[in-house]
Amino acid sequence: MKRFIVVGLGNFGSSVAESLYRMGHDVIAVDTNESAVDRIARNVTRAAVGDGRYIETLERVGARKADAGVVSTGDDITASILAALALRDLGVQEVYAKVISGDHARIMEKMGVVETIFPERESGLRLATRIVRPSILNYVRLGAGFSIVEMAVPQSWMGKSLRQLELPRLYRISVIAVHDVLRDEMIAVPDPDAPLKNSDTLLVAGKDVDLEQASSVA
Repeated sequence: MKRFIVVGLGNFGSSVAESLYRMGHDVIAVDTNESAVDRIARNVTRAAVGDGRYIETLERVGARKADAGVVSTGDDITASILAALALRDLGVQEVYAKVISGDHARIMEKMGVVETIFPERESGLRLATRIVRPSILNYVRLGAGFSIVEMAVPQSWMGKSLRQLELPRLYRISVIAVHDVLRDEMIAVPDPDAPLKNSDTLLVAGKDVDLEQASSVA
């Protein structure tokens, strides 16, 4: 079990805090809004009303012993920067931050934040991808020009095995898992000789241009 501290309990921060708690971790949630703290109190280890910009507040709730911190202070960039700085000053090595702009992200990265998250942009990108390619069910960008997608099995691939399809050779993509939707079973190491079914979806990794080509197969 690890300890996490989440500063800022809007939709994003609350979702992260509750998810970490459900995974069995020690979660401290902090916000200046008493109502937000009350709403999440039953779904975290400890919820406290306080200003996460200040070291004294964070130390009082136990942040110094946290394995990682998440900063999600809405549109208040100043509060976000100060909260991240306070966590780093307390010795929290891994700090993740929700950002609202490219400039915000650059500032946080220069401060040593492990990762910046832009939920609105990422959600928009996933939606745009699904609109353009209906066969794409989910989309995760891993880096410049490289992604993992969950895609429906094209009709022309039905009944064929991954070995027969030769996707790495033909499309330069790799199937990293097969999801049997009917049984809700994720097969992390797919049998290369098992025929694909219409109840399967594929988790596929590769360059965006190659994934685009593969997802357009009739």
